[in-house]
Amino acid sequence: MASHTNIVLVHGAWADGSSWSRVIPLLLDLGLQVTAAQLPLTSFADDVAVTCRVLRLQHGPTVLVGHSYGGMVISEAATPEADVAALVYISGFANEEGETLGELNARVAAGSGPSPLRFNDAGFVWIDPVEFPEVFAHDLDPVQARIMAAVQKPIAAKIFGAKPGRPAWKSLPSWYLVSECDRMIAPETQRFMAKRMAAATSAVPGSHAALVSHAAEAARMIADAARAGAPPAKAASC
Repeated sequence: MASHTNIVLVHGAWADGSSWSRVIPLLLDLGLQVTAAQLPLTSFADDVAVTCRVLRLQHGPTVLVGHSYGGMVISEAATPEADVAALVYISGFANEEGETLGELNARVAAGSGPSPLRFNDAGFVWIDPVEFPEVFAHDLDPVQARIMAAVQKPIAAKIFGAKPGRPAWKSLPSWYLVSECDRMIAPETQRFMAKRMAAATSAVPGSHAALVSHAAEAARMIADAARAGAPPAKAASC
């Protein structure tokens, strides 16, 4: 694979760039240039601006990858001048123009029981650390899941009502990795978004943290996108 191919990784809510730590070595071994953005999660505009700054540091074509809320960010940040060649969504939101995160989440009824989300007076949201392993990373080693809970970054609640512009997936080739056991973004919603994008789609029997538990599959899809090749479909079961 050409060494000048760039990969920019964008994390989602309640995470940071270290969530890609198992994917990054696999991509580096392929000779890819890898950068992981660090989003402030303070507003949708702020997160897009940070991603655009990272894109401006790249030289040559770039594959832009988003996990979870990061999918919404990459759809907005991949402007024509950014030299983005392809988009990859790992359990990610792929919003239509003007479609909010809240609207996409509402497509499938929420599960019963108390919400694991916690809010503060400053307008930020996080996941209860005790509940985090079960709702976000139930297929990880318990120690790894607790570490992710401890380092999670709260997200500004106003982001869930932000309305994005025309998404880049309408003009760029896209790939989507569905997490079939996801408890944060319903798998049905993931498949709906992937189909709407006409994305090359594969699936893994993973949690919302599939970029960790199924790092090899995520890296393989990103590499496929870098080669502009379509990955084969993959069945999954819980």
